[in-house]
Order: sequence, then C-alpha cells, then structure tokens
Amino acid sequence: MPPKPLEPLARRLMKGVIVVELLGVLGAYALFHRMNNSREFRSTMNDKFPSVLEGKHGSERGSRTDRSGRWL
Repeated sequence: MPPKPLEPLARRLMKGVIVVELLGVLGAYALFHRMNNSREFRSTMNDKFPSVLEGKHGSERGSRTDRSGRWL
C-alpha cells in the first residue's frame, strides 16, 4: 500500500494556523478597543494585569515620535 501524500495534512495545518492567528489579532483588537473606550475596564485591567496597561501605553508613546525623536 503506497503512503498517503502529506499535502492535505499540510493544508489543514496551515488553515488551522491562519485561523488561530486571526483569532489572536481579533482578540487583541477587542481588548485594545475596550481598554480605549472604558475607563472602568482599564482600571480593572490595571489592578489585575498591570503589565498589559504598561504595554499599551508604551506602544502609544512609541508611535507618537518620529525617527528624529521629535513629538508629532
């Protein structure tokens, strides 16, 4: 009996990886949107997971400077 080709398995795995990546991006966007719009949720996140809020503020600070270090 000849061995089955691995192409269908590779396609399945690739589709699974793409779905997981898409869910991760959508989850990160939902978290960002909720933290950006709800002061109460942001306070709760700061109490329970302070590193998440520090990461959000760090990314915002980095995006407001251009390469020469000036504020936009």
